[in-house]
Amino acid sequence: MNSELSSQQVKDIGEQGLLERLQRFCPPEIIGDDAAVLETIPGQSLVVTTDVLVDGVHFSNLTTSPEDAGWRAAAANLSDLAAMGASPLGITVGLGLPGEVRVSWIERLYQGMTECLQKYNTPIVGGDVVRSPVTTLAITAFGQVNPSQIIRRSAAVVGDAIVVTGVHGASHAGLELLLHPELGQNLKDAERTALTLAHQRPQPRLDVLPILQKIFASPCPMPIAGMDSSDGLADAIIQICRASGVGAILERRQIPVPKTFNHWLPQEQALTYALYGGEDFELVLCLPQKLASTLVQHLGEGAAIVGKITAGSTVLLHDEQKKFPDQVLSLSQGFQHFNQ
Repeated sequence: MNSELSSQQVKDIGEQGLLERLQRFCPPEIIGDDAAVLETIPGQSLVVTTDVLVDGVHFSNLTTSPEDAGWRAAAANLSDLAAMGASPLGITVGLGLPGEVRVSWIERLYQGMTECLQKYNTPIVGGDVVRSPVTTLAITAFGQVNPSQIIRRSAAVVGDAIVVTGVHGASHAGLELLLHPELGQNLKDAERTALTLAHQRPQPRLDVLPILQKIFASPCPMPIAGMDSSDGLADAIIQICRASGVGAILERRQIPVPKTFNHWLPQEQALTYALYGGEDFELVLCLPQKLASTLVQHLGEGAAIVGKITAGSTVLLHDEQKKFPDQVLSLSQGFQHFNQ
């Protein structure tokens, strides 16, 4: 890219000029009408989710390149589809921009989205661009799922095991390392890179869905509840319990964290990262104990049964070794918009 093009600003080419640039990221046979038409397989339900990301709240030039911001935005929406048991069909992108934003920055943003979406054969099928005092990215993702395989927050029952599909706390640790490079001096370069990539390039767990379908090889509805852990592990479990009218007990020592935490972070700080750090984009699933054990075996390292669903409404963090008292978990301990 020559210097003249890289220094162009949105106000230099206008809305139509920008749209023309962005259309090349979309399939030509879909773009051009007032809405996208997506074919679904008969007997499938269409799943739609929307996520909004704001400069200075969800991403920052201090920690995130345009490509990484685009990847994270796409991954967040694909993760929401995975949390519903749905396979992705496509996304639309709503972009709010100050006129001074460089066109090259926007193209790099879309390149990052495309890199993530291509892994899952998911196209950008449309969107909108408007002037805004702050850069805002609103993505709507479309997916499909067999009605008998929909994962809902409200389906947890007493006795279910609680499964996490991978380690927690890595994304928050990566963010801390990006904000404070002086931290983690005893980390190896590969360990530092792995943690920062967990924050910059999270992987939506769409790979879990074929495993669930294999385990539940039956036309009967899957007895499973869940959501993703994008707002933190504690948040996900509390939200599931609220929707299902149940409580839970989490076992402190069963919560999986990155192995690098063992020689870097104090145990309690590692646990706080895992419970409240957020943006790990793993799935939190509640299902019968035998099926939960089978799922963990299929998923391998990082996956774990972290607790069980109980009667009542309280979500407790328990230590079976009794070195720590039981702790009641609440949403107020994690990130909440407008409460910061």
